[in-house]
Amino acid sequence: MSISSDEADVSTTTATSGTPLTADRIKHLEFIQAIVTRLGNNSFLLKGWAMTLTAAILALSAGRLNWQIALGGVVPLLGFWYLDSYFLRQERLFRALYEDARTPESTVEMLSLNVGPYLARVTLAKAAFSQTLVLLYGSLLIAHFAVVLIAS
Repeated sequence: MSISSDEADVSTTTATSGTPLTADRIKHLEFIQAIVTRLGNNSFLLKGWAMTLTAAILALSAGRLNWQIALGGVVPLLGFWYLDSYFLRQERLFRALYEDARTPESTVEMLSLNVGPYLARVTLAKAAFSQTLVLLYGSLLIAHFAVVLIAS
């Protein structure tokens, strides 16, 4: 990346074509990257809240041997799974936009954050049943149902 004394003359070259990127293109990529980072952070926080709430509900239901509490804890867990899936889908949509916007020959409108063209490619179901989310939320659901079986 080369930066001259004039701020508008910022340029960098792509690894594949060697064509310099304009300052506007770089700023566009920075906007998209900031969104991806924020979505990833939201997903991380949701996972923490889901695990904390699950641990509290399971401790309470196991301590009282009350299967209704454990079963009731499934509802917020499914809500966390849905929200995490939504954030993962949005992150994947913006990654697809980034991938298309990173080349100088890109047809993506400058400074556009429209992910509409990628909606069919990245579905909520694909995100919800990704390996990482299924492992995390699936194991938490199994823990809930194990306590339900033990307490009933």
